[in-house]
Amino acid sequence: MISNNELINLYLKAFTIRTVESIISDNFKKGYVRCPVHLSIGQEMVPSVFSLLDKTTDLAVSTHRSHAHYLGKGGSIRKLFDELHGLSSGCSGGNGGSMHLIDLEKGFMGSTAIVANSIPVGVGLSETQNLNIKNSSITSIFLGEGATEEGVFYESLNYAKVRNLPCIFIIENNNFSVYTPLEPRQGELSLENKIKGFSINYIFVDKHDYKFLHRKWSESIDHVRDGKGPCVIEVMTHRFREHCGPNVDDHLNYRDKEFLEKWGELDILKLLKNDLINLGIKNSFFIEREKQVYKFIKDEYINSERNHLKKRKEMKII
Repeated sequence: MISNNELINLYLKAFTIRTVESIISDNFKKGYVRCPVHLSIGQEMVPSVFSLLDKTTDLAVSTHRSHAHYLGKGGSIRKLFDELHGLSSGCSGGNGGSMHLIDLEKGFMGSTAIVANSIPVGVGLSETQNLNIKNSSITSIFLGEGATEEGVFYESLNYAKVRNLPCIFIIENNNFSVYTPLEPRQGELSLENKIKGFSINYIFVDKHDYKFLHRKWSESIDHVRDGKGPCVIEVMTHRFREHCGPNVDDHLNYRDKEFLEKWGELDILKLLKNDLINLGIKNSFFIEREKQVYKFIKDEYINSERNHLKKRKEMKII
């Protein structure tokens, strides 16, 4: 059950992630961010719910689309911006860029550009937790549905089940691997049937039902902490921007109008705001808090960009 305060925090986290990603998008064409970016605009539900349930002692690994997971784990907005700008003050020392984020203090153990590459890393971290009988922490392994087409995903499921590891695999399924939809890639055999073949608890969440996700994710955490083995949560979601880059690419027509309209109505910010309004939250609250959040994030970006330009000048880079 999500309390009213938690619901407010959930909305503000989702709005924060949306704003961070939008500001990155708006400034990308300046050319100061010298790495590809995979934005989570539209996919804020999972990391926002994660932020309500995560403990600082838990660990997490992520994918090429990792900004939101890093922020959901309590990562620093400024360190993220600095990382994108190649600054030593970035969360990865300015060496990783958008797809290689790491923050050991927050338990964010890394993201990677290679599809499915962080899955076995997460399982390895979970094995370490498993070997320490005094350790009740768990590992969250974030992946996209495309990663379930890699053999290492099934090897990792098997190992996690055999070793009864304290990990949760969270699959964000946005229906497309770049431009290719699910069916040509995965056929008629559902991911649910594949996962249940390992006798692993599987949960499916659709239509951005954040209350259901929160409840089932919480139950999964209890299941894993109690030593009952791994769980898999698959969440249907939608990215509003292109697979890689700052632009909207709906004009390419690889996603039909009905599909886009459906997910437009299921925008998580819209759903959360409507529910808060129904609870009696005034519109003035949103105006004031969103203004505060936007100003803070914009200032952080401006300062990060300023330091980037200062560094370029020192290194005599045009």
